[in-house]
Amino acid sequence: MTKTLVTGGAGFIGSHVVDEMIRNGLEVAVVDNLSSGKKENLPAGAVFYEIDITSPEMERVFETERPDYVHHLAAQISVADSVRNPLHDAMVNVVGSVNLLQNCVRYGVKKFIFSSSGGTVYGATEHLPAVEDLPFSGMSPYGVTKICMEYYLPYYRAEQGLNYTVLRYSNVYGPRQDPHGEAGVVAIFAEAMLNGRTPTINGDGKYVRDYVYAGDVARANFLAIEKGDHDCFNIGTGIQTDVNQLYEAIAGVIGFPHEAVHGPHRPGDLRKNYLDAGKAARLLGWHPEVSLKEGLERTVEFFRNR
Repeated sequence: MTKTLVTGGAGFIGSHVVDEMIRNGLEVAVVDNLSSGKKENLPAGAVFYEIDITSPEMERVFETERPDYVHHLAAQISVADSVRNPLHDAMVNVVGSVNLLQNCVRYGVKKFIFSSSGGTVYGATEHLPAVEDLPFSGMSPYGVTKICMEYYLPYYRAEQGLNYTVLRYSNVYGPRQDPHGEAGVVAIFAEAMLNGRTPTINGDGKYVRDYVYAGDVARANFLAIEKGDHDCFNIGTGIQTDVNQLYEAIAGVIGFPHEAVHGPHRPGDLRKNYLDAGKAARLLGWHPEVSLKEGLERTVEFFRNR
């Protein structure tokens, strides 16, 4: 049976990737240090290792599991934390990732599927929707680490023969997203409204993003196993939704009656970012299937049941 290793597989997006792999008949091993992931996110069929990707112990996982494919989602994910502590950010997102690549080469992994960021690698581009051949523009240490790994991958292909696919996600939302700390706005708004609190919108709320459902993202990861060799793909909807519209949509699903409260503008926030995923449609056969309305209904139901 085909075996895949999912790093960060106990996290929000990673656990959806694990579900998708198991649903399609793959054996799955998961590596997660549980710094933000949760064991309860994992289905019963996954083998779990509580290990940090920077650890030498990663070699034991590769030696034991001998994965055919690696989906790499483990990361230090906070842009703000990357600014506060760029050394830690680089240790996890660069050194940890290179540790994985070395083991992929050593143990004959067929393909490395890397989760990148469609917001942070393009930066404040005026060319929207963003397409894959735009120049990189890292505006935070977190974004720089994603760009750095996108440079490492062609090197490993040329010098070590390692196949890869890069998936540049837009703003992912869905069940299991953690609303605490620096998390997705969908989860933050949904939990607040369900608890009778009025969420605060930063600034004027006219910050445009591209919200893609986690299950659709997981399907892109599955398709990338067989397609999209040594190439990069935007994974988004191409639909512009600002924070005010998002607030109204979530309030409509929940039946929350109160107007939003507006707080101060948050420095450094991009005004607008959304992706052209036409290349993924052509070469991966991927397109988003879950509308924002349906995805919000599923997400709200998750938080309501929790």
